[in-house]
Amino acid sequence: MKFGIIKESKNPPDRRVVFSPDELVKIKSLYPEITIVVQSSPVRVFSDLEYQNAGIEVVSDIKDCDVLLGVKEVPVENLIPNKSYFFFSHTIKKQVHNRGLLRALLEKNIDFYDHETLVDAKNNRLIGFGRYAGMVGAYNSIRAFGLKFELYKLPKVETLSGKEDLIRHLKRIVLPPIKFVVTGTGKVGGGVKEILDAIKVKPVTVDNYLTKNYTQPVYVQIDALDYNKRKDGTVLEIADFFQNPQEYESNFDRFTKVSDIVITGHFYANEAPKILTQQMLQSKDCKIKVVADISCDLNGPIACTLRSSTIEEPFYGYLPIENKEVDLFHPAAIVVMAVDNLPCALPKDASEGFGEMFLEKVMPAFFDDDKDGVLARAKVTENGKLTPRFSYLQDFVSNGEL
Repeated sequence: MKFGIIKESKNPPDRRVVFSPDELVKIKSLYPEITIVVQSSPVRVFSDLEYQNAGIEVVSDIKDCDVLLGVKEVPVENLIPNKSYFFFSHTIKKQVHNRGLLRALLEKNIDFYDHETLVDAKNNRLIGFGRYAGMVGAYNSIRAFGLKFELYKLPKVETLSGKEDLIRHLKRIVLPPIKFVVTGTGKVGGGVKEILDAIKVKPVTVDNYLTKNYTQPVYVQIDALDYNKRKDGTVLEIADFFQNPQEYESNFDRFTKVSDIVITGHFYANEAPKILTQQMLQSKDCKIKVVADISCDLNGPIACTLRSSTIEEPFYGYLPIENKEVDLFHPAAIVVMAVDNLPCALPKDASEGFGEMFLEKVMPAFFDDDKDGVLARAKVTENGKLTPRFSYLQDFVSNGEL
């Protein structure tokens, strides 16, 4: 079996990669029977020379590989027919802008596995970049606060060498006694927590957060039932929320009245109630100054996320009373960060962490007849058709213009 690490071809360029040189050396020692090559890339965070120095062959042509591993969507014209591909396609939620990509995967008879669909038997994600999105989102929220109120200056995250450098810069500043509310307790929320803990922002309970004043910066990390309530007033388990989201409404306004910075790391389903509404943001008792929307669902649960921003220009102003974008220094503006590819700002750390997860959780499946069903569950297309698990995408593929 021959594996190829593909060059990232999507614009803007992505410097991440599935495996670092060190991880590929590890793979070759664990599975000596496989061949791995790396497609030459001028932008990848690890240079061609670093792979070559590690004994990994760098090539320009990957047509003879069986399995092709990438990070972002592969442009349709670059897809090689009759291969197996792994990458993030952003199609499984019926994202219209990638309908043509899913059609091409079917037309080119590609066996496609989405990194997002690599799950265990309980449907828990096995790999992802969420932790690094959380880290960068937390850093950017603090940077935005300093910019808005001219309290301190932090460098752009992409100019830093990695996570430790990021923490080092944060430790140099003195934060006022502000309150952070973090939605979500998964990998993204974990990355946010990692940064806030590293710089000694104090974690507090929901009750204390909502009722007490502090002389130091504090944060609360909340899950779905902390900011949603059942419309009929009954109190049920989290399972009910996921099964019947339409029966719930947001009560996040209790946090908007006491929070300075909102950092979002939640998972959002289309049927779930909006979390941070326009009405909440327009309320006279809303104290929010910065919203770092790491989840970045456009037309989704966070009303002030009007558009995606970029790593280079991560911030824009939101004027609640007019529900429109303004300069972030407008006196009534909330600063919004809505970068949808945050892990790209820490390409080395993110690539190394992703590769470790892929090696541990996914690679064994290629050599043990997929005994745990990891590959079977993740396969989206096969023999020119959607697999049964993803047959719900058939109407999405069949309808609409290319």
